Amino acid sequence: MSIINYASKEIQFKIVYYGPALCGKTTNLAYIHSRINPDNRGDLVSLATAADRTLFFDFLPLNAVVIKGFKTKFQLYTVPGQVIYNATRQLVLRSVDGIVFVGDSQWEKMEENIDSFKNLEENLAKQNVTLDDMPYVLQYNKRDLPNIAPVNYLEFLLNNRKKRVQSFEVVSSTGQNVFAALNAVSQLLLHKFSRDSDPARPATAPVALPRRR
Repeated sequence: MSIINYASKEIQFKIVYYGPALCGKTTNLAYIHSRINPDNRGDLVSLATAADRTLFFDFLPLNAVVIKGFKTKFQLYTVPGQVIYNATRQLVLRSVDGIVFVGDSQWEKMEENIDSFKNLEENLAKQNVTLDDMPYVLQYNKRDLPNIAPVNYLEFLLNNRKKRVQSFEVVSSTGQNVFAALNAVSQLLLHKFSRDSDPARPATAPVALPRRR
């Protein structure tokens, strides 16, 4: 659920990167954080556990959409990948506005991908939310590795709902399609927010421009 800050005239949206352990969620956030102008983003905060961690930071896109006089700001989170930290996953998912599910393309990770996706649905259900009501996109990460499943197989496993969603072939270590996936889910959640708050008002997608080097 978006948060409206009347003091700063901002609407904050929460996007969570979800997926199995070591699938590239942390690498996604680290890359995005490194490419955004420091003046437009907060610090990258790490909440470490014994063997996993949760990351988050917020940022204001350079061309942030203005809705009813409020600029849109985004908070990006990862969830810990290991099952033993499911309680933390549930906490991170609270009031989520959009999700990027990060799947690991390696053949040996297919079962973990499926289990994590089911876990996402279960944890959303505890908030009385379904994926059908949630703006989300899929990442098929690690496409640069040799032992990877073809995209059509990943689509069969993870994008087989009645309503198919956008999916992206990603190499998070180099940034390939990292911003494309972020921009896509941002557009989806902004359209949903605009439709729900004012059906007559169209929403425009933000573009999370990387910092110029």
